[in-house]
Amino acid sequence: MNAMTDTEIRIRGMQVLISALGEFQAEKFITLMMREPFNYTEWQRDLWNDKSVEEISKMAMLRRIRQGG
Repeated sequence: MNAMTDTEIRIRGMQVLISALGEFQAEKFITLMMREPFNYTEWQRDLWNDKSVEEISKMAMLRRIRQGG
């Protein structure tokens, strides 16, 4: 995978948000994220507290298979 520029990341991120949520909800999501302080590192640390390493690995493998990778 090639490294993307900041602009490419922004464009792709918006495409993914709009695809998943629709234009209105994507804009609302961005507004919510900008309004509230959000610590991604802290959020990520707590995201899988209830899962074992094996469960997370299995979820990742299944996702990769579904995406054709």
